[in-house]
Amino acid sequence: MFPGQGAQFVGMLADVAVQHPQVGQRFAEAADAIGIDLWRIASQGPEDALAATAVTQPALLTASVALWDIWRDGGGRLPALVAGHSLGEYSALVCAGALDFTAAVRLVHRRGQLMQEAVRRGEGAMAAVLGLDEAAVEGACAEVSGVVSAANYNAPGQVVIAGEAAAVEQAVSKCRALGARRAILLDVSGPFHCALMAPALAHLAVALDAAAIGPLRIPLVRNVDAAVVVSADQVHEGLLAQLSAPVRWTACVGRMVQEGVTRLVECGPGKVLTGLARRIDRSLQVGGIGALDGLAAELAAGA
Repeated sequence: MFPGQGAQFVGMLADVAVQHPQVGQRFAEAADAIGIDLWRIASQGPEDALAATAVTQPALLTASVALWDIWRDGGGRLPALVAGHSLGEYSALVCAGALDFTAAVRLVHRRGQLMQEAVRRGEGAMAAVLGLDEAAVEGACAEVSGVVSAANYNAPGQVVIAGEAAAVEQAVSKCRALGARRAILLDVSGPFHCALMAPALAHLAVALDAAAIGPLRIPLVRNVDAAVVVSADQVHEGLLAQLSAPVRWTACVGRMVQEGVTRLVECGPGKVLTGLARRIDRSLQVGGIGALDGLAAELAAGA
């Protein structure tokens, strides 16, 4: 599993980089590709610089691919399936052999720029709703005038909504009235995975064509419909759709379980997806390799 935006933090992979040169090598490649010293920003901050979408996305992809390199070099087995949350889908595709790393860094840097430019800051918003089922959240959004919809189905009782700022605030109020345990606005740079991203679609299509996506060596469970895909056309279609469609992460994890998966490894900074997977299905064995202790434990268990 490859995490998406929100998993980043200043100092990520610091302990891993000391012992594993793959981190420095990948970040050097990324810097050459887009002319930004992502490792300096990831290591030293400031936090708002790392949080800029056009920086966050290539930084997280680079971190995840470096961890994949370490996993494979350390004897970690090839997984039966890969999946990534939003941006993480691009990381998954690099590791599955469908995207060249340098091309992917350029692609997600461009994707981040397009997402930032699609909606002027302050005009859109996202909010997390905890403690309501999906239908209740969807119903609350439907009752609001303006653009607002579910953006991330992260786990049972955890849905993120996105849209016009005023509409999101109204939907938050309705969710609270329905008994949501929490309904809070998120500190994000744009309203991702909703109809407001539509202005970026044509430009992203051009960037995807230029990236020369190929077939996957490892099947992907894609965000938009939890389908298992292997062809370049299926990948292209899914990446374009997920820009303005919700991330169906609960369904993705469920699909992996249906395919016989019993163990998940989070390949990226932090433990966001590890926590979500445990909420989705407590029978799963779940771990992460974003820090030295987890990396050692997972290699010992899965090499």
